[in-house]
Amino acid sequence: MADYYLDITAERCPITFVKAKLLVERMQKGESAEIRLHTGEPLENVPRSLRELGHDVADDGPETPDTTVHRLTVVKR
Repeated sequence: MADYYLDITAERCPITFVKAKLLVERMQKGESAEIRLHTGEPLENVPRSLRELGHDVADDGPETPDTTVHRLTVVKR
């Protein structure tokens, strides 16, 4: 279970990354967040950008086989 949860499925880039970054900035080292986002630009940019900032990011995959919504797990480093 993650320490934080963020649903950015209603947002568009670059706001998706901005909201994810603001959440991670509020977290303590070692805490985790579950981020819910759409495939396409958000799924490409958010994980890449968070990794570039030094955090661990795992793509937990789509919520269901026929959905465009993915879940990421981010651990602040």
